[in-house]
Amino acid sequence: MYLGIDLGTSAVKTVLVDDAQRVIASESRPIATASPQAGYSEQDPAQWIDATFATLDALKATHAGALAAVKGIGLSGQMHGATLLDASSRPLRPCILWNDGRAAAECRILEQRWPALRATTGNKAMPGFTAPKLLWIATHEPEIFAATKLVLLPKAYL
Repeated sequence: MYLGIDLGTSAVKTVLVDDAQRVIASESRPIATASPQAGYSEQDPAQWIDATFATLDALKATHAGALAAVKGIGLSGQMHGATLLDASSRPLRPCILWNDGRAAAECRILEQRWPALRATTGNKAMPGFTAPKLLWIATHEPEIFAATKLVLLPKAYL
């Protein structure tokens, strides 16, 4: 038996799969996305944990034996979310998601400072990427940036 956990942008989904790759059961719980300003997209990392445990509790209620037989866990999830943690591994602020556009000016700054960025990485700087978001936080929320000890993508935090 295997357990899959997907931290999507709109929900956490879990699935139990047997050795023959048949889906035995699945559960999903929604996640709220906040948009405190136009172009902003954020989630509370605590919601990810709560939603994940809710799906696991639901699977346990209906498929306890299968869940107890899990011998491997696969994790997938949304990318490029900036989850900033303090020295105690607690989130310092809501996660800025991949579809957040606030860091457009920071993209221009990064490309001006590192003209070879696109050639080196194969990508132009995009507001949804983590580096521009970190530059935005350093500029607009310096106290948060200073307290940051670790930055994780959403699924790594989960």
